[in-house]
Amino acid sequence: MRLKLIACEILYREFCAAVARSTNRVDVEFLPKGLHDVGRDGMFARIKEALENVDESQYDAVLLGYALCSNGIVGLAARSIPLVVARAHDCISLLLGSKERYLEYFHGHPGVYYKSSGWIERGDELEQLAHDSIQQTAGMNQAYEDLVKKYGEENARFLNEKLCDMTRNYTGLTYIEMGIEPDDRFERQSRKEAAQRGWKYEKLLGDMSLIQALINGPWDDERFLVVRPGQQVAAGFDDRIIKSI
Repeated sequence: MRLKLIACEILYREFCAAVARSTNRVDVEFLPKGLHDVGRDGMFARIKEALENVDESQYDAVLLGYALCSNGIVGLAARSIPLVVARAHDCISLLLGSKERYLEYFHGHPGVYYKSSGWIERGDELEQLAHDSIQQTAGMNQAYEDLVKKYGEENARFLNEKLCDMTRNYTGLTYIEMGIEPDDRFERQSRKEAAQRGWKYEKLLGDMSLIQALINGPWDDERFLVVRPGQQVAAGFDDRIIKSI
């Protein structure tokens, strides 16, 4: 098959590794991690634009390297060829190999902040779409000194604690190792951050099977939604996560 993959760059290394091992011919387009920060409508519009720019006469299907992601993919439509999406709430499910494994870990480890190679090298410190982000428009990324100038010391302390510290409710950091990393640099950085924050650290082995299955096909209904031409993605509100309408 010849396939088009449109994916979040958080999963850059994983999808590149999967494409390299596939017998399919896959053309890849990565969109910036910053789409996670611009809200549902901004994320939807950018992915929709990428889908509309695909020359579908060249492909058998379009693969979406995203999960439900706060409903950012809801409303995306298949045009003349199928659109294939994994049944997953977010990218952590993709990294762990299934929605079931993610939920099991999530319920057993509340208050955990996740890291992977992509979240480290293409995530936290990048500014791709910072000027349009929810944090920017809501004033959540203002420096403490700026808050003091605007609102005074006492109010600044309150605002910084309640609005600007987005990690205050976390108690642990889990690094997901996928087996495609070049060395231990990402794990070392994760351990260092956990120590600096005083969080519990854990390394969890990821699972490439869901990502590889998306690239390889065929796509079973248990793990994937195949949106037929003329249909669109909708939220499922059950353990299947997404559906087509």
